[in-house]
Amino acid sequence: MSAKTVRVLCLGDLVGRPGRRVIRECLAQVKADHRIDFTIVNVENATNGAGLRVKEGDELLGYGIDCMTSGDHILDFPESQDYAEREYRLLRPVNYEMKGRGAWIYSAGDGVRIGVVNAAGQVFMKERCPTANAFPATLEAVERLREETPIIFVDMHAEATSEKVAMGWHLDGKASAVFGSHTHVQTADLQVLPGGTGYLTDLGMTGPHLGVIGRDASAVLKRFTTDERTYMKVAKDWLRMTGAIFEVEVSSGKCVGTELFQHELQADVSESE
Repeated sequence: MSAKTVRVLCLGDLVGRPGRRVIRECLAQVKADHRIDFTIVNVENATNGAGLRVKEGDELLGYGIDCMTSGDHILDFPESQDYAEREYRLLRPVNYEMKGRGAWIYSAGDGVRIGVVNAAGQVFMKERCPTANAFPATLEAVERLREETPIIFVDMHAEATSEKVAMGWHLDGKASAVFGSHTHVQTADLQVLPGGTGYLTDLGMTGPHLGVIGRDASAVLKRFTTDERTYMKVAKDWLRMTGAIFEVEVSSGKCVGTELFQHELQADVSESE
């Protein structure tokens, strides 16, 4: 960390054991190579490709993730609610009516404090949980955290591109960065909005890319081409991290640099689940 800026690595939806393997084997070196001060990873698909158990959450925190965000799959395992309530490093969407935190402030060292807000969209999203409008809920959380720190990151977990782009403009000048998650495909619109907010529509995915958004291609094709509702197992190969690095001015909280991020690890077929 320089005296003037902080560098934050944000990684897209982590999928299954292959995604956990990439984090285990690569995160420490990536952080060193890119001078990363703080890491945010969306982990809502970390257990078998859908949801998060305590076991996998604790495992990932042990690899050096500073904040784990989530989304609509956070309720797939009943234990996740109690886990989110007691583990401050795991966030649930701020507009979900469930246990846990939708926003929190973390220490990045040297007296730097980073606020993170997790939100979930409503357009084309399954109603897994009673959900409030993300826009007022997220703005309220951002303004509350800004009373303690100017550095605020927002994970907007949503299906619709327009909803994520709108959230970026809604928070321009108020958040340091707004990034989308959920669709598992990294977008190419990384930018700094006029008010100084870094923005990316979707971080992409951390896990196996040789398939359909982290799942075995043949199983997904069977769902699309027949009426058979087979289990869609997690894919195996082409393990990659994708996301973005945002550099933020400590004093103002404004984004002063952005970088699309990708890192590849050759998969081993034994590492799937």
